[in-house]
Amino acid sequence: MDKVSDNPLKNRDSGDMPLIVVTALFVTLYLVSNVMAVKVISFFGLFNFDAGTVTFPFAYMLGDVITEVWGYSTARKIIWLTFVCNIILVLCTQIGVWLPSLDYLDATAASYNTVFTYVPRIVIASLMGFLLGELSNAKLMEMIKVRTRGRFLWVRTIGSSAVGYLFDTLPFVIIAFAGVVTLRDLLLMIVFQYCMKLSIEVFFGTPMAYAAILWLKRYILENRHNG
Repeated sequence: MDKVSDNPLKNRDSGDMPLIVVTALFVTLYLVSNVMAVKVISFFGLFNFDAGTVTFPFAYMLGDVITEVWGYSTARKIIWLTFVCNIILVLCTQIGVWLPSLDYLDATAASYNTVFTYVPRIVIASLMGFLLGELSNAKLMEMIKVRTRGRFLWVRTIGSSAVGYLFDTLPFVIIAFAGVVTLRDLLLMIVFQYCMKLSIEVFFGTPMAYAAILWLKRYILENRHNG
C-alpha cells in the first residue's frame, strides 16, 4: 500500500537531505550561540547583550522553517535532539577542563578553562529558555497556520517568535547572568536582547525564512515528481 500523508511534503520519498541539512544548521547555531554567550557586549554602556544574541535568531528562523515545511511533530523531535546535543557539549567541554595540559601551555589552558567552566551555566540557562521558547514558538506557529489557513507566513513567523523570545530571554538572562552583572545591567540585557532578537527576526529572519521555505517546498515537490 502506498504511503499516504495529510501533507505530501512530509513523505519520505521526497528525500531526507533538505531536512538533514536544515537540522544540522539548526543544532550548530544553538551550540555556537551558547559558546558565544560567554562574551557580553556593551554599546555606550547602555545596550548590553551576549554575543550569542547575534546568531540566536537565525536558529529560530530555521525552527520556523522546519515547522512550516515538515510540521510541528518533526520540529519537536529536532528540538529535543538539540537539547541532547547541548548536554553533550557541556559534558565534552567539561572533560577538557579536567584533563591535564602541558606546563608551557598554561595560559591557553587557563583561557579554555575560563570559557568552558562558564559554559555549563550558559547551557543550563539556554536549555531552560530553549525548551520554553522553541516549543512555544513551534506550537504557536502551527496554531496560527491553522487559524490563517496557511496564509500570511510573516504573521506566524513574527508572531510566534515574539512569544517564543519572551519565554526564552527571561529565564536565559536571569539564570546565566544573575549575580554576575548588576541588576541594572541584567534588566537592560533582558530588554535589549528581546528587542534585538525580534528586530533580527523581522528584518532578516523572516525574509530568509520566506526564501528557504519557498525553495524547500519547490525542491521537495520536484524531487517527489522526478522520483
